[in-house]
Amino acid sequence: MADRRSAAARAERAPTSKPAVRQVTTSTRAADLDRLVHDRTRLAIVSALAVNPQLTFNELKTLTGTTDGNLSVHARKLEEAGYVSCTKGFDGRLPKTEFSLTPAGRRALQKYLDHMEAIIKHARAKGR
Repeated sequence: MADRRSAAARAERAPTSKPAVRQVTTSTRAADLDRLVHDRTRLAIVSALAVNPQLTFNELKTLTGTTDGNLSVHARKLEEAGYVSCTKGFDGRLPKTEFSLTPAGRRALQKYLDHMEAIIKHARAKGR
């Protein structure tokens, strides 16, 4: 019985509410951005593919303003992550490489854009 009283006495002395702690959500932290999408060239690639169902290598190169080598490197990183699909074939006798955004890439871009909007909203609210 003494154990019950001591437990009850401890419960009475315990604070009923926890002190308020400022919560920082990950949606407003720049450090939590998807680094794969955040790169300027890769963001340009996924953005271009988000509004075009398919783009050839040369179309994507023109839209993003990159060199052949630069586009190849960044497109491969996006492909390895499963964000971009690459199909190679021929148009007559000429090689043709086409890119499209995968469902995972579309989700990653949407998550990135939502995250950026939250950061912007947070920054604007703090600036007032």
